[in-house]
Amino acid sequence: MFLYAQQTSLNDAFPLSVCRRSLALGQQYSSLGSQPILCGSIPGLVPKQLRFCRNYIEIMPSVAEGVKLGIQECQHQFRGRRWNCTTIKDNLAIFGPVLDKATRESAFVHAIASAGVAFAVTRSCAEGTSTMCGCDSHHKGPPGEGWKWGGCSEDAEFGVLVSREFADARENRPDARSAMNRHNNEAGRTTILDHMHLRCKCHGLSGSCEVKTCWWAQPDFRMLGDYLKDKYDSASEMVVEKHRESRGWVETLRVKYAFFKHPTERDLVYYEGSPNFCEPNPETGSFGTRDRVCNVSSHGIEGCDLLCCGRGHNTRTEKRKEKCHCIFHWCCYVSCQECVRVYDVHTCK
Repeated sequence: MFLYAQQTSLNDAFPLSVCRRSLALGQQYSSLGSQPILCGSIPGLVPKQLRFCRNYIEIMPSVAEGVKLGIQECQHQFRGRRWNCTTIKDNLAIFGPVLDKATRESAFVHAIASAGVAFAVTRSCAEGTSTMCGCDSHHKGPPGEGWKWGGCSEDAEFGVLVSREFADARENRPDARSAMNRHNNEAGRTTILDHMHLRCKCHGLSGSCEVKTCWWAQPDFRMLGDYLKDKYDSASEMVVEKHRESRGWVETLRVKYAFFKHPTERDLVYYEGSPNFCEPNPETGSFGTRDRVCNVSSHGIEGCDLLCCGRGHNTRTEKRKEKCHCIFHWCCYVSCQECVRVYDVHTCK
């Protein structure tokens, strides 16, 4: 069972500010934040998210950018897996039915998307693109030996707060799936706070670094993706328990195998098994792995044996034009020749 403490709200962080600018999310997230339309035109928002959009519309482009960032990172992390985080055009559910089940894949998508929103909002605030937020001045403390505070420390706690208010707005039901989504959303956001670090810049003649100025910075988002992918691989399987409270029946989650380590707030959790994603199945959202490029020399999941699910693979040759024999000329340009190289490409049957 996972408990969720009362959190600070955005109203406590800054006053309501209604801006006349607006945002287009778009059903495919390909043009998020690129054209001004009304919040009411964004498909799929629950009433609380719609109010959030209208009240804090100035930061909605960053929220949208964070969703895009999460999707792109998901596709990078799963590029060699049977399920490769494929999105569907012209569909409100951009991942199709895959996220309908409480699987590991759902856990990862919720975690990386929530982290993406927090990350993008935090970065936008530090860049000064919003009047609602800015640099973090609360966690500086005394400087260290040989350096002093400078630059703009990124206010990750504000970004986490925005992500929590927006992403968790959908998860207010007393059922197991809402509990799972809230937990994985928070696990994604916690990853950012856990990996904040000092970033420094040297000052002095000829880069002598006589003085260093430092500020709090977020990690690269790729590092967060790598970390959450490891959490996906070690996610904890749960079971659903029902019990009656004053508000009615409530579902909670309990670890399935008591002899395993209990999941912490930083671990991902799920309670339904994943399909094998080998064959196309519109009910599960699987596209299958036929015609996927595989690595013939790998024994891992991206290798032809596993990725092709034992069906074998085809091999074709492919000619590619590449730059070669490059020479640096003083000063200052590089000239290259164009070479044609032949590669073997292996695809699943």
